[in-house]
Amino acid sequence: MQAALVYDASMEAYDFSPDHPLRPERVSLSIALVEAYGLIAPDALESAAPRPATRAELLRVHVAAYVDAVVRASHDPDLPVGHGLGPGDTPAFEGMHDAAALVAGASVAAIERVTSGAVRRAFAPAGGLHHAHRDRAAGFCVYNDAAVAIAAALSADPDLRIAYIDIDAHHGDGVQEAFYDQPRVLTISLHEDGRYLYPGTGSYRERGAAAGLATVINVPVPPFATPECYLLACESVVAPAVRAFSPDLIVTQNGADAHWSDPLTTLGMTLDGYETLFARLSDLADETAGGRVVALGGGGYSWQTVVPRVWALLASSLVGKRLPDALPESWRERVRALGVDPPETLREDAGPQIDDATRELVLHDTRHVVEKVLEG
Repeated sequence: MQAALVYDASMEAYDFSPDHPLRPERVSLSIALVEAYGLIAPDALESAAPRPATRAELLRVHVAAYVDAVVRASHDPDLPVGHGLGPGDTPAFEGMHDAAALVAGASVAAIERVTSGAVRRAFAPAGGLHHAHRDRAAGFCVYNDAAVAIAAALSADPDLRIAYIDIDAHHGDGVQEAFYDQPRVLTISLHEDGRYLYPGTGSYRERGAAAGLATVINVPVPPFATPECYLLACESVVAPAVRAFSPDLIVTQNGADAHWSDPLTTLGMTLDGYETLFARLSDLADETAGGRVVALGGGGYSWQTVVPRVWALLASSLVGKRLPDALPESWRERVRALGVDPPETLREDAGPQIDDATRELVLHDTRHVVEKVLEG
């Protein structure tokens, strides 16, 4: 199976501060684990160099005034430029424009590798910055790489149809906004209900507008939603919608922050649950899009031990290889060097600590949401 990994160490420059939750080590530790498992190889993932998104590519999604503000703040992070940059969740940092443009360009390059026929699948783990809006930064996201990459692909091929599936704990609001009235993009977001979690959007009532009506689907799951809830949403909503849309390409955003241990969310996904969901999405791509998938990273804040294992499972699903459960000792030593006790195995997972009654209630509430989505 031909697949590409679009990443290099220069992408670690997307770094707000040592105290910020979005640590670049989330990605570098993930790549280290993928490599330790032998997945960066001719018969698995071939390495492909990222390149910066051009100004023209950025301007398909972001307004010029915002891009200019990012550039100014990159030279002087203390300059009050507005547009969501500054004190708060998305602080300015030196070199920010170049770092964010490289993340966006990596996602563009990943889609280009697939749409050109060079590979069937691609993985851009530093991407998935889905909260950036047309005119402002938000939620740790400067440029919306997913939207930039999808917009570039649509511009290059006037007949291309893309299904975007977002499983991050947080609603994929920026991508939804970018294509809310675009009939050639189906956006689906499975996320923790916005009544309980940032950004507060993503109701099942948000369905698109104008020519894009019914091409926006949101499944806001309740807190503590388990793998059973995600599987229900995937089988009842995601798969039928993608089959009906018949995309040429599927783009996935694979935030690892739905895991039950994540410090910023309250969902109940497990490592086994992620592995099953990734397999279902890969099968869906085989069924509907000729196997063509571009997988992006996303959120995830248990960055030393959970995110790398989730994304290693994602990488294995892209190349059709099941990873052994024993974690490579070289990677475990790298985690120990951070002062963290590494897990024993790839799939080691205590699971969410909820009782049977709560588990049943959460599944019941998810069924109710699914029914509302299907009612339209």
